Amino acid sequence: MTLYDQSIAVFRSRINAMIGMLTKAEAHAKGDALLEARLADDMHPLATQVRFVTNLPGEALPRLTKRTFASRDDNETTIAAAKAALAETAALLDEISADELVAQDDTVVLDIPNGMQFTMTAEEYVRDWSIPNFYFHLTTAYAILRMEGVELGKADFVPHMMPYLTKGPN
Repeated sequence: MTLYDQSIAVFRSRINAMIGMLTKAEAHAKGDALLEARLADDMHPLATQVRFVTNLPGEALPRLTKRTFASRDDNETTIAAAKAALAETAALLDEISADELVAQDDTVVLDIPNGMQFTMTAEEYVRDWSIPNFYFHLTTAYAILRMEGVELGKADFVPHMMPYLTKGPN
């Protein structure tokens, strides 16, 4: 599997899943107030989880390509704005071609704001840092929406599987 398949393609399809979940959230009685919901007092609210889902693919780009990316620093205050931000990241990912990515064994240095630094290959960065962090925030957003009563199921989390469907439920 190529580095593109492991990263850009995964980010792109899962952003569609997040947009779909937020579309269902828009119809919920709590509406935009859902953005303040959180799983636990010491965790970020839904708005921050969505911001991380929006930013993480772009933050990988300077390490995986020659592209730059400016992270969003502020949370969106409406579900519509959150969906628009996700759509912007999706459009950016749509511009990336597989031949833009560095080699899987290229060195990536990851500096974290707390002063920690990690050095690994591009493939290790994608596998061990970028994708797990992305899924953490995507899953947390899903869990918050479910906890708040938005009617979501597994199919909403994995809609990218539908093209492979050969037989439906009985």
